[in-house]
Amino acid sequence: MIRKKWIVSECDKDLAAQIAEDFSVDPLTAYILVSRGITDYTEIEEFLDPSAPLMIDPFSFADMDKAVRRIQFAIDDYQKIAVFGDYDADGITATALLYSYLVKREANVVRYIPDRLTEGYGLSCDSVRELAGQGVRLIITVDNGVSAVEEAKLCKELGVDLVVTDHHKVGDELPDAVAVVNPHRKDCPSEFKDFSGVGVAFKLVSALEGGDEDSMLDEFGDLVAIGTIADVVSLKGENRSLVRYGLNSINNSPRTGLKVLLEKAGGQGKKIGASSAAFTICPRINATGRMGSAEKALDLLLCDDEITAERLVEEINSMNQARQKTETEIFAEVTAKIAEKPSLVRDNIIVVDSEGWHQGVIGIVASRVAERYGKPAIVISRNGSEARGSCRSIEGFSIFKAIDAVSDCLTHYGGHTLAAGLGLNSDRIEEFRIRINDYADSIEMSFPVQKIDCRIKPAMISLDILRALDSMEPFGAGNPQPCFGLYAVRIEDFAAIGDGRHMRLTISKGDVRTGVVWFGMQEKLFPYNKGDIVDLAVTLDRNVYNGEVRVSVSVKNIRPSFTDENKVLSGQRLFEKVLGEMPLTPEQAAAALPERELQVEVFKHIKTEKPVEDSLEQICLHTGDDGSNYCKVAVAVTVMLEMGIIEKTESGRLCAAETTGKVDLNDSVLMKRIKNYIQ
Repeated sequence: MIRKKWIVSECDKDLAAQIAEDFSVDPLTAYILVSRGITDYTEIEEFLDPSAPLMIDPFSFADMDKAVRRIQFAIDDYQKIAVFGDYDADGITATALLYSYLVKREANVVRYIPDRLTEGYGLSCDSVRELAGQGVRLIITVDNGVSAVEEAKLCKELGVDLVVTDHHKVGDELPDAVAVVNPHRKDCPSEFKDFSGVGVAFKLVSALEGGDEDSMLDEFGDLVAIGTIADVVSLKGENRSLVRYGLNSINNSPRTGLKVLLEKAGGQGKKIGASSAAFTICPRINATGRMGSAEKALDLLLCDDEITAERLVEEINSMNQARQKTETEIFAEVTAKIAEKPSLVRDNIIVVDSEGWHQGVIGIVASRVAERYGKPAIVISRNGSEARGSCRSIEGFSIFKAIDAVSDCLTHYGGHTLAAGLGLNSDRIEEFRIRINDYADSIEMSFPVQKIDCRIKPAMISLDILRALDSMEPFGAGNPQPCFGLYAVRIEDFAAIGDGRHMRLTISKGDVRTGVVWFGMQEKLFPYNKGDIVDLAVTLDRNVYNGEVRVSVSVKNIRPSFTDENKVLSGQRLFEKVLGEMPLTPEQAAAALPERELQVEVFKHIKTEKPVEDSLEQICLHTGDDGSNYCKVAVAVTVMLEMGIIEKTESGRLCAAETTGKVDLNDSVLMKRIKNYIQ
């Protein structure tokens, strides 16, 4: 379990009180708005208005007029058009939107989504040749194409016109196309930049309809919402309105494919919000592109026959189950590799590789690794002499800048601050791992962060809070579900639930007791005991059971209440330097070397309590320390394991070992190395 740095949002309480009065909203709503920097009255009005209109004119995009003229000519002249999409949920929904619109306009249109494993991302020269051979005269890309410079040249050579619609960052050179519609173009006057790929496609069809966005929302709002949520773009501004409209369509009149998908996913009769869509609809659509053919999901979104939809949903659910199984297996292999070679996780950037890992899921695995260990992670799959990797980062560290700094190791790369992809020759993986960590060592690394919107007490948890938060929906990127801090609560009891995959805790403060659930936490890994006083970061949701609505409290993070966080985190960083055999100053060495008295106290605690291995902060507390000696405690535990004084049980707990004879910890290699820096 990763120790995160807790940051409680600051708030001008007087301003929040004024906003609550002026807008007649709950004080908690106003408090969170102010803490998130939403203080402009016009912005607040738009943010809280459930029917806020779309404000961005489709024709405010650079090249939109050119795109409309060329597409309209192709429709009128019955030229063959290809909609070229991407294999993720954003690209699939964008393809479904534009393709179905053109079909309705009686255009001569085909659709094309490349295979992730055999073709890779985006427009390729091979696909251009294939489409040209089919008689296609116009290719329209959705959710890709802004980097297709060579492919655009080939289009011209083959007499195929190209219209690009994309939302990814723009490189130094734009494709030589009839039109490049992308809000990130430097010369694009559109005031809003954070559209998803399907959002840009929506603006295109709205422009083709002369700017009539209302009718396009009625027809395609659900697709726009799904793609926007799945692509994790900011749910602010125009995106907020688009997702609101789309979720309303899904809840009131879902298209046939979505209706059947929700029924099979257990969502029938439940209100679908952005969070539930992200956990039910989006992963299943994404799974098709990861594990098989994205065409299955595309067919489902275009389907108007329930029998066909049921067959497609069965296939898609099977793909999703295969994706989950493959992801779990690869993640288990990654953790096993780290257990065998702990130096991997001591690096500032975790780089793991293996032959034949499924490239469709290594991005998800990289996210899980980054979350588990609190560090940027790169998961690389080798295929003989070639390798491809997916990168995920933590807030405050740009993984794109890191891979850009060592780009001469790579054959290709791309991405953004928190996620990226790369390719390299297999024989350069170790060089890449060393050099990217040299880069990370040269800058100050960020700690993973746990943000707290505001503090509450258990007695305050009620449906009133949920009602106050309703006006802030939809939640997602840029507008996350509020996280509350429960401080200095006592753990009264805990037990495993869900076949041991989750935990239920009973906590108390004063006379108030309440139950909370920690999804994904196994009891054997839980480093706390009954009676411990802790701080919890939690989210609140509605739970409907037998017709009764209750508040469900979910734990997102935990920490001891009485250690000094800054001292603990500083000690963790020093311990990483010690284990990484990095040079230490005499002061750092002194702060890392445990005195005999501390060694004795640590051993007594381990012998008596048999703590979880990942409980160094709690060991500090039980030895009367506020975290100042964190590194010393960590070194003491490491040295005792090295010298065989303590050992780890199969369940991951520390216990006293059966030793014969006296053991001097000063004989430890680690202790000697630290002492060398003091002398």
